Amino acid sequence: MDLFPAIDLCGGKAVRLLRGDYDKMTVYSDAPLEVACSFKKAGADYLHLVDLDGAKDGDTPNFDVIGKIVAESGLRVEVGGGIRTIEIADRYLNLGVVRVIIGTAAVTNPEFLLEAVSRFGDKIAVAVDIKDGMVATHGWMQTSTESCFDFCQKLQDIGVKTVICTDISKDGAMQGVNEELYEKLTQRFSMDIIASGGVTTMSDLIKLSEIGVSGSILGKSIYTGSIDLAEAVKTIKKAERE
Repeated sequence: MDLFPAIDLCGGKAVRLLRGDYDKMTVYSDAPLEVACSFKKAGADYLHLVDLDGAKDGDTPNFDVIGKIVAESGLRVEVGGGIRTIEIADRYLNLGVVRVIIGTAAVTNPEFLLEAVSRFGDKIAVAVDIKDGMVATHGWMQTSTESCFDFCQKLQDIGVKTVICTDISKDGAMQGVNEELYEKLTQRFSMDIIASGGVTTMSDLIKLSEIGVSGSILGKSIYTGSIDLAEAVKTIKKAERE
């Protein structure tokens, strides 16, 4: 299981939201590049980067900040937030990101998703953000009428290789992960499932590894210190060798 420490960008700063609520935002750093470099120093290989401004407005206001992080952190970066056109996806991939994450547009513009998967293959991931069992969009501010499992089946059928699944009710709440959800997802689908939301303790990570998800995103837990990133990297690598 790969670990993806996360940086959420808003106004060029590293922040965290509680359950996706922009009115419940905590600013953790004015220097997100320094945060990314600290993740690298702790042993991380990957970085999960989200432009919250882009997720809300469908633009790339933090593009230059993201470019610096990709160029200077030494991490393999996946980027999401506001990727709703082929041109934006292409710009990010040309920066050197390993994967772009399509969220809202995967629901609202399936033709765009089809074209993106056709052009960029496994460099496209889809964010499946779940609110009360349904897929949420527009920075989690709107809820669609499609269940997460029906939506995931559509994604697998068109050739999506990676899904980043977030239980919004758990995100930033430090209450543990939705184990049942990730068990069902890994059992039903052959896509790589990356778990997001609620990872609070090392036992959460070990359980996710046992369930068989391909990756886990670490957010508030590493900012508050409930999980030490360096320890997490070592523990998961050791567990998977045994």
